Amino acid sequence: MKYDVDFYLATSRQLEEALCKRIEDIRLSRNITQKMLANEAGISERTLRRLETGKGVSLDTFIRVLMALNLQGRLVKLLPDQEIRPMERITKNRTERKRARPIENKESDGSWSWSEDNNAGN
Repeated sequence: MKYDVDFYLATSRQLEEALCKRIEDIRLSRNITQKMLANEAGISERTLRRLETGKGVSLDTFIRVLMALNLQGRLVKLLPDQEIRPMERITKNRTERKRARPIENKESDGSWSWSEDNNAGN
């Protein structure tokens, strides 16, 4: 199955539609009716139709359908475990990160910039 969506450039709406189309294609390739899948997932047929057309459903509904199709293992690939980060492989200290601290881009050349600090003396 070839999809025309570039997952790196697509909008969230386009991604949603592509993922929902894939679910529909999987259902059809397994020769499962909407009614059968909806019953297995514990949702209504109308909700499944909304999902397959990309009309927006809850994350719970999406996961229920994946489970009914026995695809829940694919969720691991969606959000891989971040326990081992590449830099930790080369360092001996393997502490768990507790908070994020982005690196600030500070100008060290002493050049002037427009900021509240420069207007404080005025």
